[in-house]
Amino acid sequence: MKKTDFKKELKDYYSGVSAKEFSIVDVPPLKFLMIDGQGYPGTSQEYQDALQTLYPLSYTLKFMGKKKGKDYVVMPLEGLWWADNMSVFSTEFFEKNKDAWKWTSMIMQPDFITQEMVDKVVEEVKEKKDPPALSKARFETFTEGLSAQILYFGSYSEEGPTIERMHKNIKDQGYELRGKHHEIYLSDPRRTKPERLKTIIRQPIEKKS
Repeated sequence: MKKTDFKKELKDYYSGVSAKEFSIVDVPPLKFLMIDGQGYPGTSQEYQDALQTLYPLSYTLKFMGKKKGKDYVVMPLEGLWWADNMSVFSTEFFEKNKDAWKWTSMIMQPDFITQEMVDKVVEEVKEKKDPPALSKARFETFTEGLSAQILYFGSYSEEGPTIERMHKNIKDQGYELRGKHHEIYLSDPRRTKPERLKTIIRQPIEKKS
């Protein structure tokens, strides 16, 4: 049975993102398992609960898909990040207000995954593990659309200058920021040195009015 790697199938948005220059892409609607929360990931139990819920759900869906003859690689963790007032959104703001960080942790799912399949998996995972954030998990289509992005190498805590350069590049090209800051975590921080971590940094944009 062929195993599909959707990072390669969707390479413009995952495996083929340039680390040398900012690119502008039009991200299609994609399906995700999502959990919302608040707080700094390094100290937030809510964030850890979200991860301990998203992964069992995603892997159980994968095994269900495999039984139906559709095997695939589970996609990486992603995160949307924002503040109540996005006009103050900046790396400096987030550094000074870590407990106020708002986020959506999410993992992309293949097109053939349905709400019915998710409902069955939720019940199965509840019986086996009953992870802490199971009641917060939802399955929905996320439409990001026009966005700027770059592949970043290094520690999460040192992303600031890259994000600031991206925001400047966006404005210099006649666009403005829209929506939530988006990160895609291509490396496992438990097994990867901070300087070798690979993260796609993405920002939705729109033409200046």
